Amino acid sequence: MNSGSRIYYTIRPTIPRRIQLLLRGMAVRKKYPRYKTLWPIHHEVTGKPERWKGWPNGKKFAFILTHDVETKKGYERCLDLIKLEMKQGFTSSYNFVPERYEVSPSLRKEIADKGFEVGVHDLRHDGKLFNNYKTFIKKSARINGYLKEWGAAGFRSAAMHHNLDWINALDIEYDASTFDFDPFEPDPSGMMTIFPFWVNSNGTGNGYVELPYTIPQDFTLFLLLKEKNISIWKKKIDWVASKGGMALVNVHPDYICFNEGKPNFDEYPIGNYKEILEYVKTKYFGQYWNVLPREVARFYKNSNKF
Repeated sequence: MNSGSRIYYTIRPTIPRRIQLLLRGMAVRKKYPRYKTLWPIHHEVTGKPERWKGWPNGKKFAFILTHDVETKKGYERCLDLIKLEMKQGFTSSYNFVPERYEVSPSLRKEIADKGFEVGVHDLRHDGKLFNNYKTFIKKSARINGYLKEWGAAGFRSAAMHHNLDWINALDIEYDASTFDFDPFEPDPSGMMTIFPFWVNSNGTGNGYVELPYTIPQDFTLFLLLKEKNISIWKKKIDWVASKGGMALVNVHPDYICFNEGKPNFDEYPIGNYKEILEYVKTKYFGQYWNVLPREVARFYKNSNKF
C-alpha cells in the first residue's frame, strides 16, 4: 500500500461518510475519460488458463454472485437479499467482517441452511490489513480463527487490497480480493484475467484458487459514477459470456435501497440488482453455471489437479 493510501485510511474515520463519497466520486469521474476505451472491457483480458477444459456440463460461462457486508446496516439486510435471489433461482456468498459488528451463529446457520455460503471479509475493514507483514501475520492468525469457527472456505480483503503472497498465510480454499481490470480501485493492479487461477504457496505445492471479480462493483457504478441504469453491467456480462469466462459480481447489501422510497445518498434501488438477475436468467437461460464461489474453486483445483 502506498503512503497516500495509508494516510487516507488513518484519517478516514474522521471524515463524514457523505464527504468520503463526494471526494471519491469526484476523483473517479475525473479519471473516467482516460479509461473509456479500456473499461469496463479491456480487450487484452481474454486469455484462458493453461489446460482449460471449460465449465461443467457444457455451460457457456460461470455466473458467480458474491456480497461484501461492510456494516451492521448491510448485515441486517442479508436475508432480504437472499429472499430475492432464491425467488430468482440464484445462489451466492455473503462475506462478513468479523471484528466490525457481531455476526451471529444463528444467521450464519440460516444462510448455510438455505444453500448459500458464508465467507470472511477482512478483519476490521479499516484498510490497514496489509500495512506491514509483521502485523498482517498477527492478524492472519485471528482471521484463521474466524475461518475455522465459521466453516468458511473463502476470504476477501477490504477495498480489494491484496498481496497474494501474504494471503497464503490464510487457511483458505480461495481468495477473492482481486479483479480483472479496474482502474478505479484504490489499488488498481488488476490480474488481467476473467478466469480463476492458482496461487502457489512459496513453491511448497500448497496454495489457493484466486477468484477475481470481473463485473464492475455496484459501489463504483451507482455511488461513484452515478450511473442511472445497468447498461455497463449488461455490456460486461455479455462480453465475459462471449469469452466463456467467469462473470463474478460483488454487490453490497449496505448500499441497496429495499423500499419504494427515494434511496439515501449512499444507496441505489434494489431494482438494479433484480434487473441484472432477470437479464441473465432470461437471455442466457440454460447457458450459465451459477454455483457458490467455493464450488468454483474446488472445480478449478480438481480439474487442474493442483
